[in-house]
Amino acid sequence: MYIKRNIRLSLIVIVALIIPCGITAQSKSDAIYLNKNASIEQRVEDLLSRMTLEEKAGQLNQLNYGMFTGPDNKADGEQEKLDLVKQGKVGSLLNTLGVSKIKKVQQIAVEQSRLKIPLLFGFDVIHGYKTLFPIPLAEACSWDMDQVNKNSRIAAKEAAASGLNWIFAPMCDVSNDPRWGRVMEGAGEDPYYGSVIGAARVKGFQGNLDSVFDVLACVKHFAAYGAVEAGREYNNVDVSRVAFYNKYLPPYDAAVRAGAATVMTSFNVFDGVPASGSTFLLTDILKNRLDFKGFVVSDWNAFAEMIAHGYAMDKKDAVYKAIKAGSMMDMESRTAINYLPELVKEGKLSLDQVDKAVGAILYYKFKLGLFENPYRFLDTKRETENIFTTENRKIAKEAAEKSILLLKNSQQILPLKNPNQKVALIGYYANSKSDMVDMWKATADAQDCVTIYEGLKKQFSNLTFSEGYNKDNSTTEALINEAVKNAAAAELVIVNIGITSNLSGEDKSLADINIPEGQIQLLKALKKTGKPIVTLVSSGRPMILTEVEGLSDALVQCWVLGTETGNAIAEVILGKYNPSAKTVMSFPYALGQIPVYYNHFNTGRPAPEPNAKDKPADFYSRFHDIPNEPLYPFGYGLSYTAFEYSNISLSSKTLDTNNSLSVTVELNNTGKYDGEEVVQLYIQDVTASIVRPVKELKGFKKIMLKAGEKTIVSFKISSNDLAFFDHEGKSIIENGKFNVFVGGNSRDVLSSSFELVQ
Repeated sequence: MYIKRNIRLSLIVIVALIIPCGITAQSKSDAIYLNKNASIEQRVEDLLSRMTLEEKAGQLNQLNYGMFTGPDNKADGEQEKLDLVKQGKVGSLLNTLGVSKIKKVQQIAVEQSRLKIPLLFGFDVIHGYKTLFPIPLAEACSWDMDQVNKNSRIAAKEAAASGLNWIFAPMCDVSNDPRWGRVMEGAGEDPYYGSVIGAARVKGFQGNLDSVFDVLACVKHFAAYGAVEAGREYNNVDVSRVAFYNKYLPPYDAAVRAGAATVMTSFNVFDGVPASGSTFLLTDILKNRLDFKGFVVSDWNAFAEMIAHGYAMDKKDAVYKAIKAGSMMDMESRTAINYLPELVKEGKLSLDQVDKAVGAILYYKFKLGLFENPYRFLDTKRETENIFTTENRKIAKEAAEKSILLLKNSQQILPLKNPNQKVALIGYYANSKSDMVDMWKATADAQDCVTIYEGLKKQFSNLTFSEGYNKDNSTTEALINEAVKNAAAAELVIVNIGITSNLSGEDKSLADINIPEGQIQLLKALKKTGKPIVTLVSSGRPMILTEVEGLSDALVQCWVLGTETGNAIAEVILGKYNPSAKTVMSFPYALGQIPVYYNHFNTGRPAPEPNAKDKPADFYSRFHDIPNEPLYPFGYGLSYTAFEYSNISLSSKTLDTNNSLSVTVELNNTGKYDGEEVVQLYIQDVTASIVRPVKELKGFKKIMLKAGEKTIVSFKISSNDLAFFDHEGKSIIENGKFNVFVGGNSRDVLSSSFELVQ
């Protein structure tokens, strides 16, 4: 990234090394870093040559200056942090929000510090800034990359209008475990799909980094954080290299290659080394294999936490190991600012190692245009005009509609056709504003969110409401009696169950993801009324819905949908939007089944297919008390119409490395409604040098068909689609038989096969 210094710059560096703390800046006219006509690389080199070690350490120091606290957070006052900014000892602040507050701090950095280096301002914008979109897990269920990109653009636009220039998203962690609270931030269990959606989110956030509405994206958490044992936050990760290269790495890879400017290290260890200190992850993989040119930031206090891991002796040892491994910016532990100059003077870290880290950060400050105009993102008029607009809310409603999963619809009870029918809405969460926003609500106000009650009340003139259960999910005889009374007087019952959205996100792991017993009691009592029951499930993760399914005539997974929750659900219930979402995580049949996922390996004694006629009597891989299969598999989701797949066909029964193979299938909308179907392509490598999954997603298309319409859907398969990685990360393409599957989910598919011949 950086050009070689000319003779004049070399002399400057020599002086800087001799007098590291007393350097005198050159005149403004001689400062290449202030010359906007010079290349960014030249400007970075020049600025580095003028900086003291303490100022360089400052660029690696990110401090919290806002709303959150956490482990080992310093209790310093506001003035102490502003003094550090003035001294050039801070490179970035997080959680500083709003043009007015950000401008106050930026003025100190660029008007009172010696070299006037502007600050970066970062924040967790996970599913919107002021206008809340569906949580990323729900958004991923749309299988609509245009919508995903649009959602990310609006989130970036609102954040940038508020003065931010860096957001800590997207999360690219693949996870099979719904007990982990942070599954809500990702795209589910599939590496291919996670790659597609991660790239779409990066492009949505960053644009071309030339607009005042483009912000730096941050890919997280590098790496394999989704594999935490028992789904417990901050827990250990132990995965094989084969699993790492084939399952966990691809989404990070795709997001980095999409141009992500920054990457965040994860809290977990990898091969026994904390990620922030892992040379394998940060240098061998991120820098060398993925060719990452941006900068790396730790997660909150992660440098210092290497002490608790038992990998670092103290904070000085921690920052030494982190920088040496390839980490750069230190979030909140202050190890860099306190110990980095000392480590360089002792010869433990080289000036070149420091300059590479600092230079990468400075590069993006130049790239964002902050040296030309440090107040570029700070415009109060822009802030007023672009946040929480009518148009933003409209798009949030569209995103929410596309994220709603129809899981069951007996007797086609949905959509409801008569807005004048008597409807009993039951469920505490249906009318609780505070339970609509999660910990990653950013600046959204719960009072601005539309509850399910508010959304349905606009659509149904004869709507009654009763809580049915308490805020803690328990119930009482009085609450059940009131709910049953309302249900008995109604023609249809809509019940909202699940868990509060406040149990979604970081540090929200749950050991039990069954529906709370009080809600099950309520459903059983309502079932006895004989009235049709539509169950709406609110949650930030897949819950275990096995018992709920049997108590419901229609079952709808509503996730945490954001600002327009109630309006979107009402539109779906009435059929004004025909649901098209598909699962991106398998829904467990029972708690003891976790982790359960579609792209598993066969064992030496694989379980027979559920409907197989000739089943072995004993001694195969199975549960004796529940099915092996999830309740709802990956890629599953119903529509108000019906889609029929037929006539799968391959253009050839052989494939070589110089050609591609076409897979076609006939798709027919046999129902009464226009609708969209996500057609999914899977392959299976039947015999390989390394055991491969029973199915792997390799493509998908979202197709709109009118009622009665049919079409031919086509996919291309090349030999590259059949590649996998060995334990050293080498890409392998092997001859042999491959099965190919096409269908509306990972379970219900048509199949064919071909041979790869090289």
